[in-house]
Amino acid sequence: MIDGPVSLTLIVPDQLCDELLDYLTEQSDLVSGFTASRGAGHGADVRLRTAAERVKGHADQTAVQMILARSAADSLLDRLRVSFAGTKLVYWSTPVTEFGTIA
Repeated sequence: MIDGPVSLTLIVPDQLCDELLDYLTEQSDLVSGFTASRGAGHGADVRLRTAAERVKGHADQTAVQMILARSAADSLLDRLRVSFAGTKLVYWSTPVTEFGTIA
């Protein structure tokens, strides 16, 4: 498999957000940077953890996105499976056809 870049997205409940962002910062051998955006989770599998979320009808979440080599994304997911076991973090990755900076 080609080790081209992928966009890895993690969906993090508010209760784990600070812990996960700190964890990602510590993984500097794999993660050079990431973007975190607030979001509202909807759907049958989304856990509404607080009374406020049940009233609002959505879960307060953060979407964390990063561009990594596929092998780095696989390694990071392996680490997350150990360090965040049981937390039901949602993730997906998609191939990136182009990535750069507009100077």
